[in-house]
Amino acid sequence: MEKILRGVQEFQTRDFPPQREYYEKLAAKQQKPIALFITCSDSRVIPHQITRTEPGDLFQLRTAGNIIPPYGAVVSGESATVEYSIAVLGIRNIIVCGHSQCGAIKALIEAGNLDELPAVKSWFAHAESTRRIVRQKYDHLSPVERAIAATEENVLVQMNNLSTHPYVAARLATGDLNIYGWYYDIGTGQILQYDQQEGEFMPFDGEVRAAAPLPLRGRMTGAGLSLAQVTNGSAE
Repeated sequence: MEKILRGVQEFQTRDFPPQREYYEKLAAKQQKPIALFITCSDSRVIPHQITRTEPGDLFQLRTAGNIIPPYGAVVSGESATVEYSIAVLGIRNIIVCGHSQCGAIKALIEAGNLDELPAVKSWFAHAESTRRIVRQKYDHLSPVERAIAATEENVLVQMNNLSTHPYVAARLATGDLNIYGWYYDIGTGQILQYDQQEGEFMPFDGEVRAAAPLPLRGRMTGAGLSLAQVTNGSAE
């Protein structure tokens, strides 16, 4: 806690005063984020850092394993956050970002005894498709390779879960919403995005590839359900 308290003091006395006018303007107007950024709760993943964005740019939703329950599975803060971001804030871009060395993914695919962690065990039910896909397609890989594949597949599964939310489905149908699938490698700083035509996660190359409400070719997401065909798009 000493580090945190010292940081608060330094922010208030050193960082904030030169930017007071900026923060006053930020507080005076309604937030207008560029995107809803859905990622893992892992403390090593800092969305503003890896996107070089400012306060007010990202509406963030963080959960263990960047898992998003499908609509109607539970009444949850995740559903409320997704709904509010689209219906009230008018967000038109959603990023689902998994990351390397994810503890949640490791626990999910290793299928250890979670009886002593009942809340975690219940939460992982929303990624059961990920676990089964990995067992079916990647059981031959090394543990390291399997974890990477699992993290990428889980991004697609959670994009699929996201598409079951009414506001998401409606905005996808009218072309007013883009969804992006990312993989962030903590150790290298590299960010990959899902490329529909290639059927895999690829390095950024100056283009963005967003989801649209058409059948998904290439990889299939949870339980054989399709999310969308990824097409070229641009973020606002």
